[in-house]
Amino acid sequence: MQAGSDTLAAIANHWLARFEHALGSGDDAALAALFRADGHWRDVLAFSGRIRTVSAAPAIAAQLGLEAPLARASGFRTDPERSAPRHTTRAGSKCIEAIFRFETAAGRGSGVLRFLADTDDNDPPRAWTLLTTLEELRGHEERIGSRRPTGQSYSRDFSGPNWLDLRKAAAAYTDRDPQVLIVGGGQAGLSIAARLKALGIDALIVDRWPRVGDNWRRRYHALTLHNQVHVNHLPYLPFPPTWPVYIPKDMLASWFEAYVEALELNCWTGTEFMGGHYEERERRWRVRLRRADGSERELQPRHVVLATGVSGIANMPEMPSLANFRGTVLHSSAYTDGEPWRGKRALVIGTGNSGHDIAQDLHSSGASVTLVQRSPTLIVNIEPSAQLGYELYSEGPPLEDCDLITASVPLALARKAHQLATAHARELDRPLLEQLERKGFRLDFGEEDTGWQFKYLTRGGGYYFNVGCSDLVVEGKVRLLQFADIARFVSDGAQLARGEKLPADLVVLATGYQGQEALVAKLFGEHIARRVGPVWGFGEGQELRNMFQRTPQPGLWFIAGSFAQCRIYSKYLALQIKALEAGLIR
Repeated sequence: MQAGSDTLAAIANHWLARFEHALGSGDDAALAALFRADGHWRDVLAFSGRIRTVSAAPAIAAQLGLEAPLARASGFRTDPERSAPRHTTRAGSKCIEAIFRFETAAGRGSGVLRFLADTDDNDPPRAWTLLTTLEELRGHEERIGSRRPTGQSYSRDFSGPNWLDLRKAAAAYTDRDPQVLIVGGGQAGLSIAARLKALGIDALIVDRWPRVGDNWRRRYHALTLHNQVHVNHLPYLPFPPTWPVYIPKDMLASWFEAYVEALELNCWTGTEFMGGHYEERERRWRVRLRRADGSERELQPRHVVLATGVSGIANMPEMPSLANFRGTVLHSSAYTDGEPWRGKRALVIGTGNSGHDIAQDLHSSGASVTLVQRSPTLIVNIEPSAQLGYELYSEGPPLEDCDLITASVPLALARKAHQLATAHARELDRPLLEQLERKGFRLDFGEEDTGWQFKYLTRGGGYYFNVGCSDLVVEGKVRLLQFADIARFVSDGAQLARGEKLPADLVVLATGYQGQEALVAKLFGEHIARRVGPVWGFGEGQELRNMFQRTPQPGLWFIAGSFAQCRIYSKYLALQIKALEAGLIR
């Protein structure tokens, strides 16, 4: 019989008390004894001021010993205001999981502690994983809830500016520069802008499209989000409970516009970020913006946040003979609707999400479509297989607790969890996958079978959530061709190696995007790109490179990823900027 939450809380609190004592005494041996040999500690700002994972008990103890004197963490105890300690399964292992709280010299912290459930009852429990996060800065708390602004004071004098006047003046920036300039108005840009607003940081979003939400609105007509609504909320303002499980892109675009207005975010649309340079002595940027009317404006923010997505520059692979083609060539980012191609013939090159979705949209509009595969691709049915990685959000804990638990999973365990989910999905999807292989489709399942989420975290693509196009391929309604079978492109299509000519009126290059380092070089120059180094993906450490935290280039930050990633990590990115602006860190 499993122990109840009170018993589990007592076990966790006993461990936390021993942990706090060992931190205070500086006893590395005592600290090491609290962790399993294969344990992990993930710290998000609380001790290190960085986002970092340390693995193996001796290394954890040594790092804690170095950082504990400055962090001055205390008051560790399970948090009665959050989900109660419980038995659960993480990465295929049964464990006890407890959310706790604590204080540091900087502010209030939260964390997640796990023990493996098969621990010998005669031995004191040793931590399998430990997460410590900084949740708020003391004296600089978010202006929400009981700390929300009071609004305009009631008085007999109505001669002053009203709320709308103040909003217009704030967004114009005629007499000041923003502290933070956010480039990109998608979920990443809106999330960090909302977090900074709550912390009293003056931030301006700039986006090249005419309207907020156009980054979704202008994409192909049939697009919907591929994960479910309850995972995708933006900070502070959840989607209405009446919304569909899979949100259509135009619905989402309209929500983005409403979000900017409701949260009073400053945003300049129709504004292109032209680039800039960093003034080392002044510790601020000089950046150029081109407005919708063609005028230019120079701003001098202290921080620039690139929120342009995992990548921002279309990847146009070298296809020399494509210049022979006299039809229309589009990158997938420029494709909007299949209706103009009714009765026409299309080649869609690339078999990730965009390639499949565009092929399906063209087919539904009455085009004759051939999907061209360049490299092996991971295929997973949208339900239930693609949702396996989000099961936590259906387990019952509130969104805030789910986000904390998600952040608590170190890389090694995340890899194991996704390997298990991928194996499960392969079994669920076996009939479809076998039929695809019989059609000549080349499948893969990610590096070391870690599945689609690790493909996203390492390369930003290479997978497809099947919402029907794979079935069209199996049924022969969308033709499949390997890119290696194309000898060359000709004026009216593609000449195949076996002698057949494949006529085409349209070629869509669903070939992805260049890495963010290419965008950094374009906007700021090669020297800053070299200083920053690779962005996204995992390097030697156990965290995404240069994401959500300080980079080697002062004042330059990156945020990207899924709605959940942006919601979770925008909090921690905003806290770092606030700490710098408040002079708490340098």
